[in-house]
Parts: sequence; C-alpha cells; structure tokens
Amino acid sequence: MRTTYRDASVRLYFLDETTEGGAAETLFYGPLNEAMQLAAQQAEDIQAGLYLQTDNDVVAWLDLIGES
Repeated sequence: MRTTYRDASVRLYFLDETTEGGAAETLFYGPLNEAMQLAAQQAEDIQAGLYLQTDNDVVAWLDLIGES
C-alpha cells in the first residue's frame, strides 16, 4: 500500500467470499488511522476478510499488519 500517511483517505471493506461471486461491504470511509483502529476491533474471522483501499492501492488487512 503506497499511501501510508495517517490521514490518508481510505475505504475499509469486508470481502465476503462465502456469498456466491463474493460481496464487498464497506465498513468505513475516512482517515487511515481511524480505519486501522476500527479494523483492529473486529473479530478474527472478520479481520481475515478486511481490505484497505487508497486512491492508488488495495491491501489485505492481515498483510498490512504482518499476520498472513
């Protein structure tokens, strides 16, 4: 994820791969630091499907925090 400053605008979303074709549910739009706080509060099974999207990249939450 190239955009990493704490106030970068991001979209935090959950990608539900159990639904046929997959479904993305947006949980938050706003600053990166707030998105990371919200992501960290989610249950483990939800964290496995979380992604952060900036204007130029997408990264899996677990990859970002080094747990994949």
